[in-house]
Amino acid sequence: MSAQELIDTARAMVAGAKGLLAMDESNPTCNKRFAKLGIPQTEEARRAYRELIVTTPALGECISGAILYDETIRQQKKDGTPFAKAIRDAGIIPGIKVDTGAKDMAGHLGEKVTEGLDGLRERLAEYSHMGARFAKWRAVIAIGDGIPSRGCIEANAQALARYAALCQEAGLVPVVEPEVLMDGGHTLERCREVTEEVLRTAFNQLYTQRVMLEGMILKPNMVLPGLTCPRQDAVDEVADATVKCLLRAVPAAVPGIAFLSGGQPAELASARLNAMNARFKSRLPWALAFSFARAIQQPALEIWRGEETNVPAAQQALLHRARCNQAARRGEYTATMEKT
Repeated sequence: MSAQELIDTARAMVAGAKGLLAMDESNPTCNKRFAKLGIPQTEEARRAYRELIVTTPALGECISGAILYDETIRQQKKDGTPFAKAIRDAGIIPGIKVDTGAKDMAGHLGEKVTEGLDGLRERLAEYSHMGARFAKWRAVIAIGDGIPSRGCIEANAQALARYAALCQEAGLVPVVEPEVLMDGGHTLERCREVTEEVLRTAFNQLYTQRVMLEGMILKPNMVLPGLTCPRQDAVDEVADATVKCLLRAVPAAVPGIAFLSGGQPAELASARLNAMNARFKSRLPWALAFSFARAIQQPALEIWRGEETNVPAAQQALLHRARCNQAARRGEYTATMEKT
């Protein structure tokens, strides 16, 4: 893929008020969610659930790209169609999660560094051959007493940048995900400070590794108070803090920012994205999109519960959440949409 093709793919991933669907949960994470709902924790159950997602009618009208897991990109529909092809046929760009998880960082109590660079060049070539057109790597940054440290921020930023450079070498658009976690009692302002430092460090490393910013997508957290913070700021305050942070830290060359949901309730994630677009869209150099997992999938999963007879209703719920977030990209989402 040429430089122009990378740019075109990145732009297509955030075009038309669409966003990304993250369906790249690892097998252990997927199994935990299944267990809570009494769904068998088997490869076939995971396959059936992902077939439910990729065969949802009209999903391509509001979803531009789908992030798959290694198991999923190797799976097929019941009729033998590979999932990557089924996604392409729906007008959706296939992508793949390529990191191997966040591990405890030596010498940094309570902090993690994401691994997976070993053998990544070869894995990217394989995924490209299987139909992937973009990839994703997630770093996790915790806020707490004395953390995050500079060592943790820099180690994760360097890994993100090296991953991104390898992606572009392989002709895949890198989705760069430095996630500042919601866990803890920190304030909105503390999250803003840490998120800005993390993003500035990440882009310094991306420059150093010669990553073409026009051919990448940023997947950050929204700026939010910690889950146990006594003050939970209003939707407009979150929108203000998030956009202010991004304007200070994200270069205009980046075509799009696709937020992760990070465990936010589905409706609240939509409302916050909507506030950003409704209030700031005309003044921003990049598109503000979504790359949600639970905030799109969870209602459908709770309806499905492993029962084939529940598939149509589950697909309807999945499409509804995707459409709500498409409306949020336009700045047109309202709470009344949840009643339709």
